[in-house]
Amino acid sequence: MLTAEVKRHIDNARDILVGVVPNPATQIDQITNALIYKFMDDMDQSSIKIGGKPSFFIGDLERYSWSRLMDSRIGNQERMNLYQEALVKFSTAEQLPELFREIFNSAFLPHRSPETLGLFLKEIDNFSYSHPEELGNAYEYLLSIMSSQGDAGQFRTPRHIIDFIVDVVNPTKDDKVLDPACGTAGFLISAYKHVIEKHDSKSGKEKPLEPDDKKKLMDNYEGYDIDPTMVRIAQVNMFLHQFKSPKIYQYDSLSMDERWNDKFDVILANPPFMSPRGGIRPHDRFSLKSNRAEVLFVDYIMNHLRPRGRAGIIVPEGIIFQSARAHTELRKNLIEDGLYAVVSLPSGVFNPYAGVKTSILFLDDELAKQRKEIFFVKIENDGFDLGAQRREIDKNDLPQALSIIQKFQKTQSDQDFTDQEKAMSLLVKRSKITESGDYNLTGERYRESEI
Repeated sequence: MLTAEVKRHIDNARDILVGVVPNPATQIDQITNALIYKFMDDMDQSSIKIGGKPSFFIGDLERYSWSRLMDSRIGNQERMNLYQEALVKFSTAEQLPELFREIFNSAFLPHRSPETLGLFLKEIDNFSYSHPEELGNAYEYLLSIMSSQGDAGQFRTPRHIIDFIVDVVNPTKDDKVLDPACGTAGFLISAYKHVIEKHDSKSGKEKPLEPDDKKKLMDNYEGYDIDPTMVRIAQVNMFLHQFKSPKIYQYDSLSMDERWNDKFDVILANPPFMSPRGGIRPHDRFSLKSNRAEVLFVDYIMNHLRPRGRAGIIVPEGIIFQSARAHTELRKNLIEDGLYAVVSLPSGVFNPYAGVKTSILFLDDELAKQRKEIFFVKIENDGFDLGAQRREIDKNDLPQALSIIQKFQKTQSDQDFTDQEKAMSLLVKRSKITESGDYNLTGERYRESEI
């Protein structure tokens, strides 16, 4: 969760930079580079504490360690000299992973103010690798306050919503997993953690993973993003979660088709909700003709699932009921091919980035073939108020929603549901949804004719 402390340190870092680095994109680069620098040193120190050896700041890089850089006995001019030298050294240092060398290959200090750099680095010093998600959270917050996310239709997915979707889809150690619009890789990391926890030797329900299993598990996770900066932050985020060679690619899922033939067991996504002016120019391999990003992404996901594949997709409300031909045709395809549940989320889940109303589509080819119904679930509270600050509250429907969806996955009848569970859910026959010809997926529309 994005904490007030993370926000404060990022705000302070930006306030320090803004006088000498007015360009928002350059501010992002400076904060990201400094966080990676700091986290490399944190990993070295963590290794030393448990009796191991450092792996980053060794040999000719030893003099550039973060602790040396932040030594109170050196002045800001010497600190700036060290920092500038380090950025150059990092791009060719063999002891750094190739990923980090590539990141620092284009790194530079865009100002010549020792005092500004000293204040800036002191603010970055408040972050710690003991909370690796902070890097992704910090970056996502940066984008939100600079309005970059809203303009691109990229809305930060709250961690608890990601985890809910992953728990419903329930990826296994053998599943090949994709996020075709991965952002900072939140879905991929959550899916990886989900599998690891299931096989945990102390509390897991499955047999502990062997080293070969873990290697295969990491090879099975892929992410695409059109934004090179997003690709970089996702790669680092996954590296910080033990992925030594993260498979994150700069790739436009809608207009490029080099990876079109790749299929996956699980796809998890919160694709961009907004199309750029002029729409999308997709290639001709989609099932539908559309220039709307939200339509094309759902179609893309359906086309890239393996037989028995599963998916969890966040979609804007327009996908659920809009009458445009492409929207209607998409819903028809969903009902006929894999859709088994629609979860309505309250407006405000994406605050403070956007108040857009959304739903989650759950697909499972095998389950959908067994059931004649679509399962609708309505979430009214997700554990946080729906205002701009998203303060934590006592009301949270997500645990019960997870429980009843898992029950639906196993049962053939709604007779097993309690009255409380029935109040927040609805079973509707596929034939009822298709009879009007608009394939509307608004659950409450069918409440009067509940089966």
